Amino acid sequence: MLTSKQRAYLRGMAAMYDTIFQVGKGGISDNMCEQISNALEARELIKLRVLENCDYNAKEAAPIIAEKVNADVVQVIGTRFVLYRESQDHKKIDLKALK
Repeated sequence: MLTSKQRAYLRGMAAMYDTIFQVGKGGISDNMCEQISNALEARELIKLRVLENCDYNAKEAAPIIAEKVNADVVQVIGTRFVLYRESQDHKKIDLKALK
């Protein structure tokens, strides 16, 4: 679980990130969740977007995907949301000092 300071720090980092996944009319598939999980392992922090033709909005999709990939929802704004999960092998973001 992220603290408010950690969440704020990650929000600031994510502002400069590009969206790397889009959730569309295909919905949330196991294959997509596996790709998101791999991206989280490599990057720790990723930005996703929900397209208009999707059955979910960003507020609905974010917690569903986060639970499936064991990640934290950092923020949801409009059609975009940000997920964070600490990497096992590629640690880049240190949140320990921000408690």
